[in-house]
Amino acid sequence: MDSQGFEFSEARGREAASALGLPVLVPSTALFTDRYELTMLQAALRSGAAHRRSVFEVFTRRLPEGRRYGVVGGTGRVLDAVENFRFDDAVLSFLSTEHIVDDETLAWLDGYRFSGDIHGYPEGEVYFPGSPVVRVEGTFAEAVLLETVILSILNHDSAIAAAASRMAVAAGDRPLMEMGARRTHELAAVAASRAAYIGGFSSTSNLAAGFRYGIPTIGTSAHAFTLVHDSERDAFKAQVVSLGSGTTLLVDTYDLSEAVRTAVEVAGPELGAVRIDSGDLVLLAHRVRQQLDELGATNTKIVVTSDLDEYAMASLASAPVGAYGVGTALVTGSGHPTCSMVYKLVARARSTDPDAPLEPVAKKSLGPKTSLGGRKWAARRRDEHGVAEAEVIGTGPVPPELADQQLLVPLVVGGGTAGREPLDAARRRHVEARGALPLSATMLSKGEPVIPTEVV
Repeated sequence: MDSQGFEFSEARGREAASALGLPVLVPSTALFTDRYELTMLQAALRSGAAHRRSVFEVFTRRLPEGRRYGVVGGTGRVLDAVENFRFDDAVLSFLSTEHIVDDETLAWLDGYRFSGDIHGYPEGEVYFPGSPVVRVEGTFAEAVLLETVILSILNHDSAIAAAASRMAVAAGDRPLMEMGARRTHELAAVAASRAAYIGGFSSTSNLAAGFRYGIPTIGTSAHAFTLVHDSERDAFKAQVVSLGSGTTLLVDTYDLSEAVRTAVEVAGPELGAVRIDSGDLVLLAHRVRQQLDELGATNTKIVVTSDLDEYAMASLASAPVGAYGVGTALVTGSGHPTCSMVYKLVARARSTDPDAPLEPVAKKSLGPKTSLGGRKWAARRRDEHGVAEAEVIGTGPVPPELADQQLLVPLVVGGGTAGREPLDAARRRHVEARGALPLSATMLSKGEPVIPTEVV
């Protein structure tokens, strides 16, 4: 989809959600936050610190156990959230009635508009421990309020994108279909479809995701469709008449071998695909392929579903499978439903003077919750073959040899969105970024981050 089509899809989604009252888009994201963001704001307004220029950064101290790289997902949704972070009358009334903040703070919130800058890794890029995935700059007051919603989006979407990336590696050239809507919250399902598409999935069963983001949608029938008919043959006939011989018939409701024979008799050798949703998929795929070929349906593909993850796909690599449908494992991050990203203040001005210099700040801790103060840049150093060899992070001048390998890009400038792009751009970027990593990045076995993080 080109940028024009993407913009049309976005606008169409907004209009339809408003007209139908659908919870796909939320008019205000201001309450997608924790109470202490507002109580900090109130106290900071009283002390005067609210107006100090500040820098917050989003990063993770470690990747999920055994993962070799992370994937940035949700950047576009973060931009939507920042644009819609508004305290309208209903929200202000709630805050007042519940005595969450005082009148002075309510008055300040009434005019809230983020006017600062946001830089970050572009969506689809890979990241590593310590990578400043997002950097938010503005006054303390306006930047601190965005913490919870930014983390909510990035932690969820990046987890799904990373799982999708691993599954795409395991699937090779075989298409991946996202089918997890029934395994998660209805709104999370839409975000998961979007993140999965970035990570390498080619389609989704979720119509809201197709409507909102222009992701291709797929789906034909479930076991209930077969069961409601008097016979499997009747069900297959009804589906073929309705959807054509190129449809996908679900063949494991009763007897698999008999269903495959009936499917080819009903649809002919032009049958598009058969779907297997249970059993020993490796064994059954070989048997069904042999049977289809013997029946003359040599071009009919085999689609497999049934609680797949990247490991199951790897075991099916030599099986005659045409496509995979994935649900539960994908929308739960394949065992890692969050990325443990944090949002930390790393620098603040010495005073409220707009020209006051920034000073690095960081929490001191004896445990693992340490962080590096200072406004950071990031670059990925590559070897002579163009393969990534280190994630380099620094707070001083960027070394000349890394100047053209910097990772952060403008997302919001002076409060205005600068980094919006078509979803397909993030999808292509991820393939390129993953392809530039050492080959060991694609191993499914547990391991350390595929490249080290260096602080200079």
